[in-house]
Amino acid sequence: MSKFTKEAQELLEYIGGKENISAVSHCATRMRFVLQDNKKADMNKIEGIKSVKGTFAQAGQFQVIVGNEVSSFYNEFVKVSGVDGVSKDDAKKSARDNLNWLQRMISHLAEIFTPLIPALVVGGLILGFRNVIGDIKLLEGGTKTLVETSQFWAGTHHFLWLIGEAIFHFLPVGITWSITKKMGGTQILGIILGLTLVSPQLLNAYGVPGGAEAPVWDFGFAQINMIGYQAQVIPAILAGFVLASLELNLRKIVPEYISMIVIPFFALVPTVLLAHIVLGPVGWAIGAYISNVVYVGLTSAFGWLFAAVFGFVYAPLVITGLHHMTNAIDLQLMSEFGGTNLWPMIALSNIAQGSAVMAIIYLNRDDEEEKQVSIPAAISCYLGVTEPAMFGINLKYIFPFLAAMIGSAIAGLFSVSTGVMANSIGVGGLPGILSIQPQYMISFAIAMLIAIIVPIVLTIFFAKHKIAQGKETVESKEAVEI
Repeated sequence: MSKFTKEAQELLEYIGGKENISAVSHCATRMRFVLQDNKKADMNKIEGIKSVKGTFAQAGQFQVIVGNEVSSFYNEFVKVSGVDGVSKDDAKKSARDNLNWLQRMISHLAEIFTPLIPALVVGGLILGFRNVIGDIKLLEGGTKTLVETSQFWAGTHHFLWLIGEAIFHFLPVGITWSITKKMGGTQILGIILGLTLVSPQLLNAYGVPGGAEAPVWDFGFAQINMIGYQAQVIPAILAGFVLASLELNLRKIVPEYISMIVIPFFALVPTVLLAHIVLGPVGWAIGAYISNVVYVGLTSAFGWLFAAVFGFVYAPLVITGLHHMTNAIDLQLMSEFGGTNLWPMIALSNIAQGSAVMAIIYLNRDDEEEKQVSIPAAISCYLGVTEPAMFGINLKYIFPFLAAMIGSAIAGLFSVSTGVMANSIGVGGLPGILSIQPQYMISFAIAMLIAIIVPIVLTIFFAKHKIAQGKETVESKEAVEI
């Protein structure tokens, strides 16, 4: 008998039995169920299982947070239940049957950008480091940078741009690859399509706003501007979906014995042509409009209100899955304005959630069992992974979640009011300061202190006065006497 046998049996019972399970898979920390009826799952009893850190329903899936031992727990559950496990992708496809059109769209968007996040985070850190050594005057009385005084750092600064350029200028390649992979198309065709959007033959997208004249393809009866779409998000998304859809539909009608020749040609060539005639210009216009609306909203006289509302509601957006839409907006802001003032608020929201957990650790400092969950949750939250903190602690008690939302709103308001901009998406926690443009690092550091102090103070205050109490409360001497 495994150490998880009894708990796996309990989970099977509390989730509604085998007949209530359409599909089950797992990721790094969670069991992912697609249930016939979510109402048959007894969340209170499930969360009472010792190995379970929390539960939530998202994107048509009922998810049970287990932690780092989820793989062993999953294997025992499959053995006990007799349910055949499926891949995470198959579980997601099954889950979409429970979603409306908006939720399906967001689910697709999330699956496009999730494989790209590690590269974007690395890129953000690299750009931040280059700014530190190349733009901040640290030496000789604050008159020179490291790059100006050291050949080593000058070489490092130059070398690191190789990686930064590959990640951000050639981002459309990653997007078109990710779309073809997700939709079951030929991935190399997706990569080639992306390369045709950023080819050195084309006028670089960064030269377009400066009025540089683009070369043309001259077909005699028509001319097409040879404009590149470096760092552009929406043109790549539109082109990627057209390519994958065209290929999948051609597979249905082209005989298999000529498919190797016919399908790649008639999928790729028309898509590239459409990308440069229609999809690219239209996508660029849409992206520019969205980014301008967000940027103006954050920099206008009412930017403080936009920031406060976004900072307050971002954590609830994570619960619904709507937060995945911010990735595309951040990348579009970077392309249009050379940075993003939206992402710093996301990092501050994550820090605020971790800080609320720190207050719970203090209030429950004599509860060893609670600390086994809360301390790892706080650490991961400060490093940008919020799920263990939000679902395992803050939503369980409610009041720390509210405290974190308020702290995030105040920190976001300060960030936007002082004009903080990030180079790119980065590590969404304390290390996020490395992605902030150098001239705003002090302002962001102050915003981080707000995101740490306010949630801690409010969480303790709410505990003392029993405000916004959830199904569980923190009963401790400190909660009463502070």
